[in-house]
Amino acid sequence: MLTVQKFGGSSVADAERIRRVARIVADTYDRGDDVVVVLSAQGDTTDELLEKAVELSAAPGARELDVLLTTGEQVSIALMAMCLEQMGYPVVSLTGWQAGIETGDTFGDARIQRVDTERLLRYLRQHRIVVVAGYQGITADGELTTLGRGGSDTTAVALAAALKADRCQIFTDVDGVYTADPRKFSHAVKYEEITYDNMLALIADGAQVLHDRCVLLAKQYGIEIEVLSSFERKPGTIVRG
Repeated sequence: MLTVQKFGGSSVADAERIRRVARIVADTYDRGDDVVVVLSAQGDTTDELLEKAVELSAAPGARELDVLLTTGEQVSIALMAMCLEQMGYPVVSLTGWQAGIETGDTFGDARIQRVDTERLLRYLRQHRIVVVAGYQGITADGELTTLGRGGSDTTAVALAAALKADRCQIFTDVDGVYTADPRKFSHAVKYEEITYDNMLALIADGAQVLHDRCVLLAKQYGIEIEVLSSFERKPGTIVRG
């Protein structure tokens, strides 16, 4: 079984949280699954990088911004790979371009055009955990790009589709999809399952647990998404057709 697991920035914000995520990944691997892990930049790293940019330029160019912003996810994947390696697991980290993610040339909001899976499959055949930088790719001309809002979620679904993964799990700071924000409304009820279209309607109403581009891609390729908590081991919500 091949499982793609995505973890957001709050899930890998510090060393303790990286260790917690590494344990989730290791448990999946120990169960016998091949695992591809997609990571966002740690915590508020992307915002901090943007602040550094505007300290030096009132209007930083889109190309150079993408060169800068792609470094955030690279920190996350390297640290996660080091942690898993220390735990005794075979692992390799890959940037977006190393993972074969080719995009269009719209800096800051690029669309994934295709995924060359050759390198990913080679490592998976070696039974290595593959840790991929979300939110980024490369153009046919070799330019680094970022994917815009929800980019790491989109990366995870695109990889699941390209690799024909058996599961695509997106870990967040809530334990599933609710009728309302459970952090604000005590009466919110969690969905066990929800359709792509109903999920898109919730997103249109302001739900932030997933991003519309990722759900549209999942609907296009028939990829089931399981939304889970990074902090609690409990059943989540299945998003499917």
